[in-house]
Amino acid sequence: MFKYQKNLLLLMRLDKPIGIYLLFFPCAWGVLAATNSYSELIGNIFLILLFLIGSIIMRGAGCIVNDIFDKNLDKSVVRTKDRPIASGKIKVSEAVLFFCFLSGLGLLILLSLNLISIFIGLISFFLLVLYPLSKRVTYWPQLLLGITFNVGVLIGFSSVTGNLNFSLLCLYSAGIFWTLGYDTIYAIQDIEDDLKIGIKSTALLFKNKVRMWIFFFYSSMLIMLFIFGLLLNMSFYYFLGLFFIGLLLYRQVMQLNTNDPAVCLALFKSNQYIGLLLSCALLTNIIN
Repeated sequence: MFKYQKNLLLLMRLDKPIGIYLLFFPCAWGVLAATNSYSELIGNIFLILLFLIGSIIMRGAGCIVNDIFDKNLDKSVVRTKDRPIASGKIKVSEAVLFFCFLSGLGLLILLSLNLISIFIGLISFFLLVLYPLSKRVTYWPQLLLGITFNVGVLIGFSSVTGNLNFSLLCLYSAGIFWTLGYDTIYAIQDIEDDLKIGIKSTALLFKNKVRMWIFFFYSSMLIMLFIFGLLLNMSFYYFLGLFFIGLLLYRQVMQLNTNDPAVCLALFKSNQYIGLLLSCALLTNIIN
């Protein structure tokens, strides 16, 4: 029984929490962007914790639906052949039931929010299911992932304010460009296997120009964050945070080695610090 439970946790990728961080931080950005004072921040701590729990649940659900669709493909890829479904440790029927269970928990959390947040959340759920299929038909699955993973910006903000605005779309766009950059780096690991099994990605699309495109995506992210800061009249410390975020982003570009999957994985994982640093930059505008 313990071994089976362990496989369920592996199915959710709880042993690889980077995906949770990348899903959670945009939610935190949205809440922090909607918070105007220290007292409001204290009142929103429970909401932030709720989004953290939701990120754990929905990231797990996303991994499950991805593995269900990719069960045959995963068997042909060295990095994924030992995943619970591909290796036969978890049956597809069991994975579907577990997906439904996690989705139900996520729905309960979503229903505790206001109507606009619920509506956005339901749309993002369908995008979550579509993502594994997109890499079979387009070289831009990273774009769909960016739209899906960063929708937490919209949900986090609207859960506090009950509305959306133009400045928030700049923050959301920044998140999408961020995801396009880091997930392209992640996809470089699987270029050879993806070519064999017919999976598409921006890494395959850009080929030898991949570094230039990642530079473009990260630069676009910084521009969107800068515009967002100007529109909301952010403090000096917010813009100082952007400077350090820029240093970390361009470090990824400079250290990228498309021939070394280990380097690509390490650079991909370093994006957790980008998410944390931007959260801190938004926080300084509240407590300053």
